[in-house]
Amino acid sequence: MAESLDHLSEQELYAARSAARRDLISAIGIDTATLPNHIRAAIEALAGEVLNLREHLARSQDELEKAAALADRDTLCPIFNRRAFERELSREIALAERYGMPLCLIFIDLDRFKLINDRFGHATGDKVIQHVAQTLLDNVRQSDIVGRLGGDEFGIALTHADYEIGQTKASNLESIIGALTVRDAEDDQLEPVQLGASCGTVLWRRGRDAASLIAEADETMFRRKSEKKRAR
Repeated sequence: MAESLDHLSEQELYAARSAARRDLISAIGIDTATLPNHIRAAIEALAGEVLNLREHLARSQDELEKAAALADRDTLCPIFNRRAFERELSREIALAERYGMPLCLIFIDLDRFKLINDRFGHATGDKVIQHVAQTLLDNVRQSDIVGRLGGDEFGIALTHADYEIGQTKASNLESIIGALTVRDAEDDQLEPVQLGASCGTVLWRRGRDAASLIAEADETMFRRKSEKKRAR
C-alpha cells in the first residue's frame, strides 16, 4: 500500500485512505452505521493507525531488502562479493548433496592485470574489472552464480554442470577474455596490453564445503597459469 499511494495527490490520497479504512472495518465485520458517533470515530481512528503501521512496515521491509542487496554486492561490479558468493555456493552445495546434482566451480584470475594498472592507472584497471564482470554475466546461465573473490579474481558456480561442462565453459571464458585489448584512448604512445585469464575448474564432491572448494579451484587455477607461462 505504501508504494502504491506515493504517486497520488493529497485529495486522492485522502480518498484512498478513507476507502482503505472502510474496507478494513468491513473485513473485521463491524457495522459502524449502528454504533454511536464517538465509538464509530474511535474505530475509524484505530483502523487508520493499523493502516499507518502497515505502510511503515512495508517501507521498512523495502529498505531492509535494499540494504541486504547492497551488502551482498561487490563494491565495484554488479555481482556478488566474496562473502555473498560463499553463502550462495554453500546453498548450492546443500542442494547438490541432497539431490545428487553435479556442481562445478570455476576460479578465474586475470593475466597481466598488474601491468594494466601500472601502465594505464587504477581507474582503467577498475573499468577492466567491471567489463570482465559483465562479460562473465553475459556468458553464463541465469541459474549460475558469479562473484568477485578479491582483486582481479572471480568465481563462477555452475549449477547442474559436470566437470566436462565446466572445463568447456572455462576454456570459452579464457578465449573471450583473452581477446580483450586494453589501450589508452588519450595516449597512443602507450603500448596496448592484451588481457588474459587463467581458469581453474573443480567438480564438487561430497564432504567438500564452500571454502575448501574455492581453495581447490584456486590451486587448479595456479597450475593452469603456470602451464600457460611454460607454453610461451
